[in-house]
Amino acid sequence: MSTATPGDAEDAYDGGASPAMHERVLEAVGIAIASSKLAPGSRLTLEGLQQEYSISRTVARDTMKVLESMNLVYSRRRVGIVVQDPALWNVYDPKLVRWRLASERRAEQYSSLTELRIAVEPIAAAGAARRASAAERAQLVALGAELRRLGEAGDLQNFLAADIEFHQLLLRSCGNEMFRALEDMVAEVLTSRTQQGLMPFKPRNEALQAHEDVAAAVARGDTAVAERAMHHILDEVREAMGLGG
Repeated sequence: MSTATPGDAEDAYDGGASPAMHERVLEAVGIAIASSKLAPGSRLTLEGLQQEYSISRTVARDTMKVLESMNLVYSRRRVGIVVQDPALWNVYDPKLVRWRLASERRAEQYSSLTELRIAVEPIAAAGAARRASAAERAQLVALGAELRRLGEAGDLQNFLAADIEFHQLLLRSCGNEMFRALEDMVAEVLTSRTQQGLMPFKPRNEALQAHEDVAAAVARGDTAVAERAMHHILDEVREAMGLGG
């Protein structure tokens, strides 16, 4: 005789609350909210999510908990689950950045992220020139050389991995914990730019040279040149994204 409870049977409906199922539904609902397909004030129910995505109540509930932790939705007794106004969203959450970049509103997200990077990364490069350890300086120079090699070879996937590591290392080594907290967000925008086909097959020589210039300036402790070279990198990004001067 089966010992399954009604709740067990319900969770078995979709094979259980598997991580893959949870991520699939979270991504779908997250993108719908980020793109305004689910507009502020829209109401959701656990039952509605269960039916739409053929999932258990456990998966629906866990999905809503994550979205609520990001301030994308709120829940109230007798009201249900309601999509929040975008002004209240946790816009620094890397998941939300990824969802916005996957939506029809990606141009707005690229614009705001590029402006944020312009404000932060040159100062982070100067900070790294002051505070990075000897090992971090050497690693940055090695990454600059690797970016040159991969870029000239047109190896975009490995170039992306090295580029993410380069920019994250700068944010980690600059000595500013608030800048460091942005490293996952920067990884999301760099990844999306490649996945959306917004990177040239071979990165421009000017961009490769600017990365090497940043690394060399950090290595020798030249804050002014490190900051200026990082501005050159981001000027190239802004131009490539068609974001104007």
